[in-house]
Amino acid sequence: MRSSLRGWGGVTAMAVVCVLVALLALCLPKSAVSTRTGGTEKTATSTAATSTATTGSTADEDCEDPEKQTLSPSSADGPTIQEIKNRKGEKRKLIVGVDQNSYRWGYRNPNSGKKAELEGFDIDLVHRIAEDILGDPKAVQFKAIPTDQRIPAIQDGRVDMVVRTMTINCARIEDVAFSAPYFKTGQQVLAPKSSPVTGYDDTLAHKRICTAAGSTAYSTLEADKKSGELPATTDISTTVPNQLDCLVRLQLGEVDAVVTDGALAASQAAQDPTVQLKGDAFTAEYYGVAMKKDADDLVRRVNQILVDYRKDTANGWQASYGKWLSATLGKDAKKSEPPAPQYLRTG
Repeated sequence: MRSSLRGWGGVTAMAVVCVLVALLALCLPKSAVSTRTGGTEKTATSTAATSTATTGSTADEDCEDPEKQTLSPSSADGPTIQEIKNRKGEKRKLIVGVDQNSYRWGYRNPNSGKKAELEGFDIDLVHRIAEDILGDPKAVQFKAIPTDQRIPAIQDGRVDMVVRTMTINCARIEDVAFSAPYFKTGQQVLAPKSSPVTGYDDTLAHKRICTAAGSTAYSTLEADKKSGELPATTDISTTVPNQLDCLVRLQLGEVDAVVTDGALAASQAAQDPTVQLKGDAFTAEYYGVAMKKDADDLVRRVNQILVDYRKDTANGWQASYGKWLSATLGKDAKKSEPPAPQYLRTG
């Protein structure tokens, strides 16, 4: 067994946490990506659309720049927002699907000295949205949702939105509406420091890789294996409901590497000093807030909130990055900042 997780009390403690997560979480059924060939990146905007686990269908082959397919900002209250505001008493809250075990993004910190409240970069954004819409940053009902259940939770109306390191891609914009991007990342390989794996390359031959079910990571691996860009002997059959479970599988020696967003992988490397990122990111993708397809007023409102959030240097995006992510991704946030938003969706 590799050395224990920093701040989590080891694999045994992690197992306990996972059980608690399973009990607490609801049982609810990634953006243009680029694959690397010969050391260079090529755009493949519909790669993630190959994953039927995510949407059950193939996205439009002509899809380009999905992160730009959102509505222009507005502070107006429409029917969706009014419905949220009209909730009474204790139910007058924004209902948001989040993660509760992604370190520094959305997680319950057992060492916080509180009641293991949810905290992290995504959680900060949720509080900002709630403050703008309901006037109270704490007016939030959090619902923990597995990776592959984010879209069903939105479509079924169980949540108003999902803020859970969710990549905007061509397949997903067929089923849900996204805000403008609020973070830039890319897929990377995580493996033990002693591993011969050097990155997303031929060293993954005969290796077992873990990904989260319904993730961009899995659909990218699936597509690259079919196209021959990933060795045919690479085993990608291990998928888990939540990405952190891959780290546990890696610690137990059940898999040889993990593929996930570099932003998440960096946090996992911070939890376990025996693992590290291998090679550079081999995709470029963007996180967005996901909402119902027809919730136009809510999409516009969130986009306005994001504009203001990025302008707020004291308590906005930059401050949240410094608090939660600078330790794992570096003090310079430029590589993680999303591009200036474009609002190409008209209806």
